[in-house]
Amino acid sequence: MTADPTAADDSQPSVTLYGAKTGNCLRVSIALEEALVPYHVAHIDLSAGGQHQAEYVKLNPLAKVPTLVDAFGPNGPHVVSQSNAILLYISEKAPGRLVPFERGLQRYRALERFLFFVTDVIAPSHAAFHLTQATDGRNSKELQAKAVSALCLAERFASEAKFIAGDQFTIADIVAFTITVAMEPMLPWNTLPNLKRWFCDIERREGVVRGLKAFDR
Repeated sequence: MTADPTAADDSQPSVTLYGAKTGNCLRVSIALEEALVPYHVAHIDLSAGGQHQAEYVKLNPLAKVPTLVDAFGPNGPHVVSQSNAILLYISEKAPGRLVPFERGLQRYRALERFLFFVTDVIAPSHAAFHLTQATDGRNSKELQAKAVSALCLAERFASEAKFIAGDQFTIADIVAFTITVAMEPMLPWNTLPNLKRWFCDIERREGVVRGLKAFDR
């Protein structure tokens, strides 16, 4: 990391994504690729405690990944943490690409379903993961089952249109895809034909493929 990671450098993209190959970070790299926002990856070695280094903690006091730094933010250098807040920030940098631009049903459906996955699927899944870590697997099954059940409801979303929130790829597809990747072995795919079709379509998208490889570079 440089002494001032928010400083602008004309030789590099203005956006830097600090992170590692985790679901939270990958949803951000996918969003950047799909929004066609140039960016640079700054690898944080979680196994070595890189997230606790003083320079990184200055950017993200919670010492978590990802963190996005935009040297040319709306009012100067801007630092954004929390993966879902970063997705919203990226959608505003590329109006219309990840959230329908016009106010109306399509825009609010995209936001509604984005929040559905964040709160009803990802939240209990993450809670189950942390509970498993803390209790050697005890007491987490109910939370994980709740997350799987909620994700199965997305079969209806996928049956209505090509994407999760309609005919346009949005941030709802990004959060839905990354949590589906994590929960894929637990899903009853034989009862989810539309979700399976959607999942296969998304994993073949060029922006998604590039985003999944962002931390391999």
